[in-house]
Amino acid sequence: MKTFEGEIAMPRSPVLSGASFLHAGYPPVPSVLDAGARRLVTSGRVAIALALRQMGVGPGDKVLVPAYHCASMIEPVQWAGAQPVFYRIDERTAVDLDDVARKLDGSAKVLLAANYFGFPQPLERLRAFCDAHGLLLLEDCAHAFLGQYQGRPLGSWGDYAIASSMKFFPLYEGGALISARHPLHAVRLQRGGLRFELKMAINALEKSFAHGRLGGMRTLLSWPLALKNRLWGHIKSRAADGVIASGPDSSGGGFSFDPAWLDKRSALFSRMLLRCVSRPRMGALRRRNYLQLQQALQGLPGARPLHASLPEGVYPWGFPLLVDEPETLFAHLKQRGVPALRFAQYLWAGVDASVCPVSSHYSQHVLLLPCHQELRPDELALVVRSVREVLAP
Repeated sequence: MKTFEGEIAMPRSPVLSGASFLHAGYPPVPSVLDAGARRLVTSGRVAIALALRQMGVGPGDKVLVPAYHCASMIEPVQWAGAQPVFYRIDERTAVDLDDVARKLDGSAKVLLAANYFGFPQPLERLRAFCDAHGLLLLEDCAHAFLGQYQGRPLGSWGDYAIASSMKFFPLYEGGALISARHPLHAVRLQRGGLRFELKMAINALEKSFAHGRLGGMRTLLSWPLALKNRLWGHIKSRAADGVIASGPDSSGGGFSFDPAWLDKRSALFSRMLLRCVSRPRMGALRRRNYLQLQQALQGLPGARPLHASLPEGVYPWGFPLLVDEPETLFAHLKQRGVPALRFAQYLWAGVDASVCPVSSHYSQHVLLLPCHQELRPDELALVVRSVREVLAP
């Protein structure tokens, strides 16, 4: 995998490296897995659907969801037969509780609140609001696998919480359903099958090889992987439509929700990496990379960090940059091989500035720069240089 200049492209999300398992020298880091009972599933969207099922959400119910969202947050609500009701956020991405209160009509059952980009919501206020109004709280930690709020791990404030391990660990699939308040005995999972297990392990390794990591292992496995690719191509060519679904759409970067994966456990390879990959290193390097980006990009004309500071206990998914003219910068970053993301670029039909002006603006003007733990110094320098080439030439 190379850029237009022929260099190996930097990874959009973490990839496996020899340093992924280093624990020494880094302080402990809390995670959602410390919050309570858990079930490891194939994606965060599957976890949302399971949480809604556990909460008894069905036809006739309403689920309060943020106007700043991706489709993966909304499709499980529709699958449950419920109606999504969109509420406003403020400029700090905090839930606008006054707007939520205006939308309560007796049929709302759940408030879904996202800890955007790893920055916690005012969770004690959300918990008190839900308790006062008879709502169940679903804490969306898809952007916040690591972190704490007021001394408690993220994920421990909601009746249920969900997480997306793919955004933080070098995995090809993975999500989690967590509850600090309710048992999860009723959530029974089974294996996804041998083909799924093999695909998730091999794809995670191949992703690392494609980004120039694990060179020694790549050399050792080059012949077996070449044979695998030939066999797989032969199998696909014999399939009726040329496509064989051996993993959830989320593992390929898609946003659709497939209920066929509701009862499937995360792959063994993914679960092993969740146990073995160093969370302390992950947390420390994400904070370090974020702070380096903040220092290098602060004060540039036409852009500002979405958050003015990085509080203690926050371990970011990425670096959200609010840009006046995002199209020019996004195109340049893509050309330079910098994998910037545009979270919530496409809002649900009918969600526009009249529903929430902040969400509408952020959906078009926030670019998420990578700051994950597997970025090399030269890759982080390329991110900074590429942004400055447009904003401060």
